[in-house]
Amino acid sequence: MRRRPGIPWATAIQVRPVIQPQTAASKEIPEDPIPEMRLEFPALPFRMMTTHSAPVRPRTPVATSAGAGTESERSESSLITPQLSAEETVVAQQQTNASLSIAEKNLQSARGKRLNAAQTDLVSKIRSFLKDAREAAQVADWARARSLSKKAQVLSEALVTSL
Repeated sequence: MRRRPGIPWATAIQVRPVIQPQTAASKEIPEDPIPEMRLEFPALPFRMMTTHSAPVRPRTPVATSAGAGTESERSESSLITPQLSAEETVVAQQQTNASLSIAEKNLQSARGKRLNAAQTDLVSKIRSFLKDAREAAQVADWARARSLSKKAQVLSEALVTSL
């Protein structure tokens, strides 16, 4: 509970503080002076060590322009793809085609509707995954095509539910 003031607020302006008279004893300096403290710090090392907040970036050798080949030749030669058996390839092709058709159907249902910024971003990601999946299918990289088409399918289903 809050205590009520002893003086009404209407007359509070008229009140002035009363200064207490000081006695002679309070003016004296206390006999116990403040002790002088000496702080001793250890000597600093000559060199300060620095730490890195991120790991050092690896150095990559600079390729010479002669005999280096084009960018596509280098990326295809250094690309590691899993080897699928004939049966796995057929299954991957079927799953890729099914996922591509579902994603395209879901994109068609969103066409013509007014989309917000998040939905527009989702549509561009879906189209990017579809494009990359088709490119992977053209070079017979069915594992990658299946993965990309499945991502497009999942995103398109999320788009349809947000409409």
